[in-house]
Amino acid sequence: MSLINRGFRNAFRNVIRTASITFILALSIAMSLIMLMSLKTVQAKIDEVKSSIGNTIVVSPAGIRGFEGGGELLTEIEVSKISALLNISKLSKILNARLTTDDTNLKSAIEAGSFGRRTRINGGGQTQVNADGDFTPPIMLTGTSDLSITSNLNVSQLEITQGEKFDAGSDQNVALLGKTIAEKNSLVVDSTFKAFGEDIKVAGIFEGGNTFANGSVLMPLKALQRLSDQVDQVSSLTVQTNSIDTLASVQTAIKAQLGDKADVISQQENAEEALQPLQNIKTISLYSLFGALVAGSIIIFLTMLMIVRERRREIGVLKAIGASNLKIVNQFVVESMVLTLMSSVVGMILGGIFNNPVLNVLAKNIKEPDLGSSFAGPGLGRAIVRIGSGLVPGVQDTLRNIQAAVGFDLILYGLLAAILIAVVGSALPAFLISKVRPAEVMRSE
Repeated sequence: MSLINRGFRNAFRNVIRTASITFILALSIAMSLIMLMSLKTVQAKIDEVKSSIGNTIVVSPAGIRGFEGGGELLTEIEVSKISALLNISKLSKILNARLTTDDTNLKSAIEAGSFGRRTRINGGGQTQVNADGDFTPPIMLTGTSDLSITSNLNVSQLEITQGEKFDAGSDQNVALLGKTIAEKNSLVVDSTFKAFGEDIKVAGIFEGGNTFANGSVLMPLKALQRLSDQVDQVSSLTVQTNSIDTLASVQTAIKAQLGDKADVISQQENAEEALQPLQNIKTISLYSLFGALVAGSIIIFLTMLMIVRERRREIGVLKAIGASNLKIVNQFVVESMVLTLMSSVVGMILGGIFNNPVLNVLAKNIKEPDLGSSFAGPGLGRAIVRIGSGLVPGVQDTLRNIQAAVGFDLILYGLLAAILIAVVGSALPAFLISKVRPAEVMRSE
């Protein structure tokens, strides 16, 4: 009888014991697969989150917040120093301006109200109430070099409802109008309006997601710099790094380049806090994976130890007729592999059924981050708050929607884990018994 055939038949000598061992070991293998799938899924989510959130840095001239404060705007020379830094994936330049009735023929779509009437500043810089009921607040005009980065455009979203986006790198007199200001002034695509004494063509109309955004105007940065006599000047920069892992180094490099000329603020702490729940799930999955593998090895170890002790006489007979130690060890390894492979099949089925429920339980028991109070204030503060407010729901949705998928690689890992458990769990007991001399075994029996 061949070695493999004998090992296979021995696995079924006691059907009840075989069924019991298969079921118990299957639970261990199922847990191993579940934790492995959880580990891979969570790591993929961490990589996804790292690439999309928390990798934003906002650079603002020191002493300036929006249209308040004092100091000097950033220049293109300073911007070029930043753009040359490593690990920067995107850089968006912004120039803010306000259109008053002296600058444009557009009518503001936002009613002043009591708050708006308090925002006019006289020559001495003192805030005063304007009792003129005809006063309307100025129109927010933003020049941008990149429409794909919306966190610094005062919009919740940038959905083009009519027309198309302009080329943000051009110097053309074109603009995108919020839908409310377009309706207020009866403007459509290809219409024109006056700004800083020149005709501006409406390239498109957008839905900005909030009242303020829908009453604002967007233009190419170079065009606004020219029209407002602020050539080569920038109100703020939004820098996106290629990963959250490089955020701190890029922030440090920007500070080194600009010194005290700019305020450099990032989402480093909030991003790390946002990732903490996913890291916790990853840690739990990793420890549980090791625990399940160790438990499986111990189960098969104790099982095979019990089996080989029951077959001391059989081992003695085999050795007496000339069987080598290696042949005896391999026979029990084959028997162990038959048990573990059967358990693997059952374990894979159980793992496929329970992987997502277990992962969801882990996610529900991990505390979600509280990032609601990151920054506040006008100008730069508002930009950071917009970034932060988009960060929290995204991470919370990630925690709620983690889904594991069973792939061929995981099935392969499961089979390899089963073989490893079988070899480790059976080799040592079989080897210890095979070292006993045949005469001693026969005498003890």
